[in-house]
Amino acid sequence: MKHSLNRWSDMIYWPILDLLIWGLTIKYMTALSLNPQKMIISFIAGMLLWTFVWRGQYEISVSILEDLWSRNLINLFVSPLTFWEFISAFIIIGILKAGIGFIIASSVAFLLYKVNMFALGFYLVPFALLLFMTGWWVGFFVGGLILRYGTKVEQFAWSMVYLVSPFSAIYYPLSILPNWAQTVAKLIPTSYIFEGAREVITKGILDPKKILYCFILNCIYMALAIFFMRKSFNKILQKGLVKVY
Repeated sequence: MKHSLNRWSDMIYWPILDLLIWGLTIKYMTALSLNPQKMIISFIAGMLLWTFVWRGQYEISVSILEDLWSRNLINLFVSPLTFWEFISAFIIIGILKAGIGFIIASSVAFLLYKVNMFALGFYLVPFALLLFMTGWWVGFFVGGLILRYGTKVEQFAWSMVYLVSPFSAIYYPLSILPNWAQTVAKLIPTSYIFEGAREVITKGILDPKKILYCFILNCIYMALAIFFMRKSFNKILQKGLVKVY
């Protein structure tokens, strides 16, 4: 067990994460002054918008893992495929899958709870794109780790993105968090989007600075993550792709 990151994650990581997210959500609910319908809309909107982050990250990191599991990386890179084509394919597939999934989930949310996600209007477009960007840079970072260390860090492929979720204000406002966590949240791009979505739902307005701050942070982290993944890729080319397995 001491050599298995997966077992430690199942035993410690997920229970603590659930406790943090839902404990803070309950704390928010006890102090909530919104009407019940707006509370339901806020929660379901948070769930559905989070799928953009998760799908953006998942398609990159898990797809790389699947190529490792199937011993397919060597086949890919003896072809004329370039590094940029390699990662662009993940992004395109992620957008297509997330779009289909979001439409289906939004339809179910409307049928069951009368929650219309498209009531966010034009704001839904920048929200989705910026959340995708967060998923992408997390995916690139995890992809770089997998390329460097192989399947022994595979747990990061579906757990790393959830590290930012307690600081993202998905289901509760940032004001619920302790002061040190609010400071951390200001460095997390997703916090601006979920706070902004809550503003649109409850007040019908959005502070454009939230979009700007989120975009700037995403660009910085994206550049760093792609740089790291590229370095990891170059490193395994020097060692040989077989070494990754």
